[in-house]
Amino acid sequence: MSRASRTRPSGSSTALSEAYDTALLDLDGVVYAGGQAIEHAVDALGTARGGGMHLAYVTNNALRTPAAVAEHLTELGVPTEPADVITSAQAVARLVADQLPPGARVLVIGGEGLRVALRERGLEPVESADDDPVAVVQGYGGPDMAWGRFAEAAYAINRGLPWFASNTDLTIPSARGIAPGNGAAVEVVRIATGAEPQVAGKPLPPMHRETVLRTGAERPLVIGDRLDTDIEGAFNGGVDSLLVLTGVADAAQLLAAGPEHRPTYVDADLRGLLTGQPEVTRTGETHACGGWTASAAGEALVLEGDGDALDGLRALCGAAWSHAGDGSCGLDAGKALARLGL
Repeated sequence: MSRASRTRPSGSSTALSEAYDTALLDLDGVVYAGGQAIEHAVDALGTARGGGMHLAYVTNNALRTPAAVAEHLTELGVPTEPADVITSAQAVARLVADQLPPGARVLVIGGEGLRVALRERGLEPVESADDDPVAVVQGYGGPDMAWGRFAEAAYAINRGLPWFASNTDLTIPSARGIAPGNGAAVEVVRIATGAEPQVAGKPLPPMHRETVLRTGAERPLVIGDRLDTDIEGAFNGGVDSLLVLTGVADAAQLLAAGPEHRPTYVDADLRGLLTGQPEVTRTGETHACGGWTASAAGEALVLEGDGDALDGLRALCGAAWSHAGDGSCGLDAGKALARLGL
């Protein structure tokens, strides 16, 4: 089934870690949150790796270097080499380097990950709009990023310099909840300048290109917690995806997803890598998974049956996506999701 016409999650008779050669894993909200490993992530990834699956970590967070990310993952119990980490800082650095001459000075609004990535591409990071930069590149700088950095970006962009952004995620998961992400910071600069940045990160093609170049994956599976970056990025790249419900996206958002935001598979957490995925079947307008059936009735989604809550959610996805077609489902799912405890 083409991704543009997907009307229900797909099934897999074998474990996903066996069906795909490479897992392209998001980090925040998938492997860890607020620096701490998400429950079951370490054990699930260890088992998948032990079975021969290549694990690569693909993150829109441009703050830390691949070496720092790899060290953190290793400390959490997930042995990782820097080459296994692909960041939006690397993707935007390649995008900038493709358009500027070697040695060009670039004003950096962000963290060390962005500076290291630019230097690797032969560019010179600078800190002030008065340091004669020829472009501005912006990435997530952490929760303590000074307001004056946004002003520095505005000064340079208002002088006519091109502007690049690592990503535009409006939010980022943290140990205390959902916090503003780089996209929120980009909006600040956009308001001050009226300009539009060239963006590299998920779900856009530069990030997919960077990932393919660095991993050499032949049968990749994108794993993420966000519909608008991870899942849409997989859709744009023409590869399969697994949504885990440990981060930003929730069940209600999943049911309302348009075609580009519909994952191939849905699971609670990374343990879903180690199992097959149950098939969602359709009879007329009724979708079934496990012991559940779901259908559209009037202005609402109706759920009947019993069993695993995730199977109920998969059946509801089938009913919602089929009803919506190429649009977004607007049916009331409140009672159905309450029955599942979601």
